[in-house]
Amino acid sequence: MPIYMDRHQGQRLTRQQIAEQHVADVKIQDKYDCNFITYWYDETKDTVFCLVDAPSIGAVRKAHEEAHGSVHNQIIEVDSDLVKAFLGRIDHPSERADDLNVDSAFRAIMFTDLEGSTRMMSELGDEGAMDLLRIHNALIRDALRAHSGREIKHTGDGFMASFKSAVSSVECAIAIQEAMLKHNEERSRQRMLIRIGISAGEPVDNDNQLYGVSVNLAARLCAHASPGSILVAPVIRELAAGKKLSFVDRGEFEPKGLDRAVPVYEVVWRETRA
Repeated sequence: MPIYMDRHQGQRLTRQQIAEQHVADVKIQDKYDCNFITYWYDETKDTVFCLVDAPSIGAVRKAHEEAHGSVHNQIIEVDSDLVKAFLGRIDHPSERADDLNVDSAFRAIMFTDLEGSTRMMSELGDEGAMDLLRIHNALIRDALRAHSGREIKHTGDGFMASFKSAVSSVECAIAIQEAMLKHNEERSRQRMLIRIGISAGEPVDNDNQLYGVSVNLAARLCAHASPGSILVAPVIRELAAGKKLSFVDRGEFEPKGLDRAVPVYEVVWRETRA
């Protein structure tokens, strides 16, 4: 099929909204026999370019209209050899639709929290509690390394981490819960239950620390989660669509510091490996 490039200009969208539009395109592309390969954002000119493998210009137009309604300024057919010469490829840069290459500022933010750490100190004593915390830290750091997570902060009984991929953040959270479950089965007297909250956006990076609404929301989701559960913001659920991950709608809650209620989804992690 021919390769097309389309241009969308002057829409005044955020990078996150652009990324979400690309995910929406990918979700319905099979209906129009299209393959949304990649995209770029020129912030200075407020212009988005999409590279699409499609049967016709009309198919590209219909896919965009159904996915998100974004109107293109121009669609042109491009030479695949020329595109390959510039990009070094003419296929998907990744099989993961959530790998948001449009801008490195986008991050999925994850917080973890160990339930009852104060009680644990009292019951196990300082030495026993520190031994368990070392196991806790090792299990979480192993999961972060395995899923390309960046440790931002260690809070003593929890972690703050960031990911370039929304799916990686969820898979890491599942790996953490599975590791804790295995530990609890093997050491029933030293059980650990972890709360996890995940959100995403463009946090402010200052002195290797991250700040902003997405960070605050991830922290609030973690605090709102039940021990042993993973709660995520709607953007995480959308970006993880089609990745064999299960979510349950848990309604809305009003996080402190935000002026509106936020929908919440729980990851059904015990079924994802079934």
